[in-house]
This record gives sequence, C-alpha cells and structure tokens, in this order.
Amino acid sequence: MQSPHQILGPSRRALLFGAGAAALTAAAPTAASAAAPTGASVAAGTSAAAIPSPDDLPLTGGPEFPIGLFWPPHPYESTPERFAEIKAAGFDFVISGNYAGDGNIFQHQLGLARTAGLQMLISDDIQIRNMSRWFSISDNPADHLSITPAEARALYTRARDAYGPYSSLAGFNLYDEPGAGWFGTLARAVAVSRELAPSLLPYINLFPSDDPAYYRSFVDVVKPSLISFDRYPLLSEGREDANYFHNWAIVRDAALHGDIPSWVFIQTLLYNNHREPTASELLWQVNISLAYGAKGIQYFTYWTPEAARGEGFGPALITVDGRRTPRYAASRQINTTWLHQVGRELKPLVSESVVHANETPLPNGTVGFTPTPLVSSVSGSPLVLGTFCSRDGSADRWILVANRSHSAEARGTLTPRLSGVSAVGVFNPRTQTYRARGTGPIPIMLAPGAATLLKLEAN
Repeated sequence: MQSPHQILGPSRRALLFGAGAAALTAAAPTAASAAAPTGASVAAGTSAAAIPSPDDLPLTGGPEFPIGLFWPPHPYESTPERFAEIKAAGFDFVISGNYAGDGNIFQHQLGLARTAGLQMLISDDIQIRNMSRWFSISDNPADHLSITPAEARALYTRARDAYGPYSSLAGFNLYDEPGAGWFGTLARAVAVSRELAPSLLPYINLFPSDDPAYYRSFVDVVKPSLISFDRYPLLSEGREDANYFHNWAIVRDAALHGDIPSWVFIQTLLYNNHREPTASELLWQVNISLAYGAKGIQYFTYWTPEAARGEGFGPALITVDGRRTPRYAASRQINTTWLHQVGRELKPLVSESVVHANETPLPNGTVGFTPTPLVSSVSGSPLVLGTFCSRDGSADRWILVANRSHSAEARGTLTPRLSGVSAVGVFNPRTQTYRARGTGPIPIMLAPGAATLLKLEAN
C-alpha cells in the first residue's frame, strides 16, 4: 500500500513553492549524495558559507551589551508608545511573539522598532518555520516531511526579502528549544542563513538541561554564532532550582569550547511551580549570569501571557491589560544604571573561572574558591566570583563579585596577593570608570542580589 506521505508529498511542495516546486526539486542533489547522515556534512547540498565572527553580527558584535525580551506587546498594542516604553526600560532588542505571526504585522513592528532604536529577532515567520522547524532539510527529495537545500534557500530568501529592508532586523529565531535530533537540520538552516544573509544573526535558544553532551553537540554540529538557554531558578515556596548553577557551568563550558557568546533568559514572573521574583531576585539572576560569563541577558517575559496558555502565568513587567508592574521599574533600574554599563566592560573579556566562596555545602556543579596568584583569600558571606581576562594576553584580571544571596546583604573581604597585584580599581557604573584604591584587603558590601566589578592590575 502506498504511504500517505508519498501521496501528499508533491502537493505539499506545490503548496509551499507554487509553480517553482518542480524546478527546486530538480535542482536538489541526487540520492547518491544523500547517503551521509543528516548532521554529518553541513556543506552537502548547501554552499560552504564562511562562519562569521560573532563580533561582526548584530547584537553579538559591537561594544553594547545586548538586553532583550520575549513576549512583547501583542499586535493590538504594537504602537509607537509601547515600543518607546520598551526602549525607555533599557532594552536593546525584541524577540517577536505574542501572536504576531503575520508578515504585515512583522513589518509594522520592525518599523516601530526602527523608530524606537530597537532591533528585532523575528520568530514564527511561516517561511522560517517551514525551513527550520516543521520540515527537516534533506539532500534527498524522496525523504518525506522534508525539504531540499534548494527549497530551504527559497524559503529563507522570501523572509529575507520581506524584512531585510528594515534596518531594525537583527536576524531570525530559527528554533526555540530543539531536541538534539534536530541539530543536523539546524546546521543546514544556519548554513543557509550565512550563505544568503551573512550579516544577520541566526538565533536558536536551547532547553534547560543537566546533560553537557546536549550543549556540546549543539556547538559542534550546528556551529552557532551564540549559545542561548533558559532555566528559571526561583521556585515556589522560596525554593531554588538545585541544578541552576550546574546548568550554567555546562553552558559556560560549551560556549568557551566554541569560542562563542552565551546568552540566558531570566525569570520575571510567577508560573507553574515558580514564584514571582522580587527586584533583588531579578538583579540576582542577572549578576549570577554575568559571573558565569553571560554576554547577553533576555527577559522572560515582558508582556504577561494570558491565562488561556495554561501555565498559570502571573504578571510580568507589563500585565495582560497593559499596566506596568513593579518589575518594569526594577528592570529599568537594572538595565539603565548597571547592566548596560558593566556589560560593556565584560562583553569583550573571556570568562576564565567561576568559584563560590564561603558556601557550605557547595551547590551541585560549582567549584569552591582556592587562592590564586592574584587573590589570596575571600572571607565573610557567601559570594560568587567570576574572573575574566582580556584576549590580548595581559596578566590583568577582572573579577565580578556577586552576592550569592538574593534576600540578604553580603559582607566580606577580598584580599589581593601583594606579590601579584600592583593596583586595584573598583568599577563605578555611573562614571563608567575604575576608582583606584590601595592593594590591601578590599571590603565587600553588597545588597541582596547585587555585585561589584574589580580590576586587578598584575605586577
């Protein structure tokens, strides 16, 4: 009996590509070239596009630290005033969503973003979904529920040409939370993006996971321009996700392995089994992520998802009916007075180590502090120390000292090693300069969730 997929295959292609379907199918490689496994050769059936440096792409490139949001105003609230409100809170980019799935709406939002000085990553465009989510990309047109590389190029070209004239277009969200089995097709989708629009960012966000192989495989197979993930640590009844730090540690390792930036989503709202964050808990998520090497922060969510989504969402930064919550003011304070400023300092640096000091027992996946050539001791309250170096080989080091607690002040002392440190600077976000201080013991006093950035100049 003939497979229904075989019966539906040609009509599916005709629906996707119209009169050009036959020509695109004919242009695909023969079955002989399709013998390689899906993820074995990205170049098979696609041009071997050069992999651009993240430094040359929107958001990952340039001096500004990218701060983004998911679930923006819905189409009926996509107005100049709403997009100006986003910009005023210190956001740089918007990941589309909240039932914006129509090309005309995307173009309208891109125009609003351009006027407001924002960039956009487009999600849910039908061409991109057909290219990278609903169908796999295969060299063999006889593979059903798949498209050929030529068809993938045609779909991507449609999206690029529709939205490319807008300077606010940063790139496309190819897939949110793919399983590892999808990495081969995503590698080909990323290659198509680089071939046809090398100046746009191919964006993919990953599941939370405690499996290092998931993230390492993503880096090795897909060869992405960044690694982004979501894990929301603030659980109900005041609990913390016990594996939050472990997840961050393995994402950090994968990012360093691929020499690419790591981005993360932070939790802004109550939902099933998760609590509503305080302002200090928003700040804590940001600073812990910075200590673990984050080069981009994304907020989940900005606008509140409505009850019909079924996950018990509470108010985010903006309520379902468009009112600001206290978390809007908190995020604006964090973004405009701290995150942008400290982010500019940390973005070009390389994460060298992350340690937890004065914490017993250590959380799963973390490493305890031990003396280094530049720091002899850290005493007092539990602290998380992220150490960074420059790419020029300098012996100087930057240390982001973050309060381990999101509910209590931290008081402690960091003692530089006099034999290794010639000068110490404390970063002032208001002036964006380092205030010089002596090389003796440095008192650490941090509000709940807060952090400070130190620069240790080596002898």
